[in-house]
Amino acid sequence: MLNDTLFASDGLIVFFTFWPIIINIIFISLGIYFVMKTLQFMNTKIKLDRERNEKLGELIKAAAQSKDLE
Repeated sequence: MLNDTLFASDGLIVFFTFWPIIINIIFISLGIYFVMKTLQFMNTKIKLDRERNEKLGELIKAAAQSKDLE
């Protein structure tokens, strides 16, 4: 039985040893999550903008036709 006891300070040393790695993993995960959500938002926004532009084009055509009828 040579030094086979685990003191609380030993666990704390192990915790502080892996703490920077844990923090880096958390930040990288948050960064990836943010990028994925931003890409998803931008794809949805582009789709909705295209639909709005098509509707505006149709509205302009309808307004031009009604102006021609007058």
